[in-house]
Amino acid sequence: MKKTLLIGAALLAGGLALSYDASAHGGTYRGPGDTVPPGGGGGTGGGPSTPGPGGPGTPGPSGPSTPGPSTPGAPAGVPGQGGPAKGPTTGGGDTGPDLTTWDFWWGFNKDQYLNLKVKTRTTAVTTGSTDWLLGKGTEEQSRETLKPSEDQIRNQVVPALKRVLEKERGNDLITGALIALAKIGDVTSESDTSEFEQIIKAYLKDGNQEISETAAVALGILANDASVEILTQLLLDQEEARRYMGKTEVPVRTRAFAAYGLGLIGHRTSDNALRREIATTLVGVLNAPNFAKRDIKVAAITAFGLTPVDPASAEMSEETQDPNAAAAVSRQAQIKFLLDYYDQANQRANSRTRHYMVRAHAPTAMARLLEGTGAEFEELRGEVLAALVDGIGKHTKYDRHIVQSNVLALGQVLDARLAKDKKSPQAQAAKELDRIAKEGEQQAKRFALIAMAQAAARPAPEGVEEPTGGRDELRKSILGRMSKAKGEQRAWAGLALGVHGRALLDNEQPPLDIGALQALRTEAKNCKNPSQAGAYMLGLGLLRDTDSAEMIVEKLDYFAGSDETRGHAAVALGLMEYTQAISTLQTILEGSSFRPELMKQAAVGLGLLGDKNMVGRLVSMLGEAKSLSSQAAIASALGTIGDRNSIDGLIEMLQDSGKTQTARGFAAVALGIVCDKELLPWNAKISTNINYRANTVTLTGDGSTGILDLL
Repeated sequence: MKKTLLIGAALLAGGLALSYDASAHGGTYRGPGDTVPPGGGGGTGGGPSTPGPGGPGTPGPSGPSTPGPSTPGAPAGVPGQGGPAKGPTTGGGDTGPDLTTWDFWWGFNKDQYLNLKVKTRTTAVTTGSTDWLLGKGTEEQSRETLKPSEDQIRNQVVPALKRVLEKERGNDLITGALIALAKIGDVTSESDTSEFEQIIKAYLKDGNQEISETAAVALGILANDASVEILTQLLLDQEEARRYMGKTEVPVRTRAFAAYGLGLIGHRTSDNALRREIATTLVGVLNAPNFAKRDIKVAAITAFGLTPVDPASAEMSEETQDPNAAAAVSRQAQIKFLLDYYDQANQRANSRTRHYMVRAHAPTAMARLLEGTGAEFEELRGEVLAALVDGIGKHTKYDRHIVQSNVLALGQVLDARLAKDKKSPQAQAAKELDRIAKEGEQQAKRFALIAMAQAAARPAPEGVEEPTGGRDELRKSILGRMSKAKGEQRAWAGLALGVHGRALLDNEQPPLDIGALQALRTEAKNCKNPSQAGAYMLGLGLLRDTDSAEMIVEKLDYFAGSDETRGHAAVALGLMEYTQAISTLQTILEGSSFRPELMKQAAVGLGLLGDKNMVGRLVSMLGEAKSLSSQAAIASALGTIGDRNSIDGLIEMLQDSGKTQTARGFAAVALGIVCDKELLPWNAKISTNINYRANTVTLTGDGSTGILDLL
């Protein structure tokens, strides 16, 4: 039986206090809780029986012998407020969290900004030194890296994980070890076979649904080309898959995870023929009328967007008798298929194959397939832009979930530099985003601020001489929302300014103008609401505004009653690389043994600041931690930081039979993250810029056993 524990979403996603299943699929929660809309997703197809998540502040049931930890307390009142801070609610009598808050977007998109492994795997310059502060170091220091060596991985970590699979039968340990091996990846043998693929594939036969479906996920994470065959058979519920699993049908959850797995392989493989094969299979799933479960189709359309086939060329032949293959013969064909699939008129013609909740993921897929394309896609990019703008118009007939997705996708497709001509499609798109930000549906309003921030920072296409184009108008719109809007939308605007300014820095463009920066500083300084203050502080952190650092250090004391807000402050200081805060964050870390969400964020902040001594302290704390919530927080922090010096302590915990299986499972998960073959979390490629409101249970939520809930 799974052990359900309660940890704030801020622990792993910088969010809200939610109940979730911490041991599902060898991982812990990393995004929002139950975001499944009413009627969304359908059944789980025989998935594990997991207690549903409680509302904020409501502890979930504990395991049979391990007491569940208590809920992190609601933020205490700040000075002068005379009472407790208001916790998130959905309003209207709902007991769940308010899904429109900025915490959720940050939870799904933060990885690209934190990216701790870039620091630990490239250099380890002495913290606090002038060279470190300037991003420099001696030649000797530059060679130093905290990345685990191949010897550590192959001769210590892998054998320890394989021993778990050979000797243990607990769900938490097995799923943790499977996911960890998949993240690490193996070396293909002389016979061109993958040892790990064979190990993981065998668990598809397991009689426990959780273990079986985790094996399907793990094959995708492993991303071995040879796994395409079995994942395709699973997705299509073919006789070969049923026979292999010893079942009369492949469960819906397993089929959905197989689809995501195909997308993960399609994203990493260098074999274009294999990408075409994967994309063809996914098109067939999307076109088939007999796939009633939206979980499968949402997974398929998401995977399709992750599988970019090579662009069409003069040497290619696009002739084929298979209509599914025709939609996957080139990148252009993929995008044209999605444009047709997305079209509202076609949805009315056959609602069985094109449900709005599935089509809501088409804009994201189109934006991903357009990423990095050149001038040959200019006309097609214009078609996508026009379709997205039409879908958010004032009198649109598109469902609100599609409108939300269109808004987010415009952040990836629209280039504000081309919006100077008021009659241009780009100017029309910018105008509609501005309108949505002022008068749109609540979630779309808030997504629009992020989209405008991203569009206004996109580098100019080659040959475009206009230095600013329509950027200034979008930036002014964001500033207007921060000054005129009320409550939560102001916080979104503050975070959006940080996203905008960070993109300018990353693209080596002129930084955010001083007027906008000063406005954000003022909001951060004056904000007394703990649920909103974190957005302003993270915005300043993204901007690396060290002139605000002392003010944020003061906020650590001001918001002493809110672990979430203090955690955001700690991360903001880390993003600023404000090394003077190291001792302050060290003190917070040492004193947060029973405050897991704060512990996690303080550790992340210290990791961003390059504190070399932190890992040793975390390993020591891990050995002493008694509650599952603390063990989860520490193990996750160690994995996120990715320091090789944590390996011995994690292996010791993994092998300690005196600890609970869940605790040891956390150690396995952390080892996988530390030794991951990829710098960013494997599912960041799915979560980034996704509309998490257009949800199914296998995407995120419903006990936090979706693809985005796993570490």
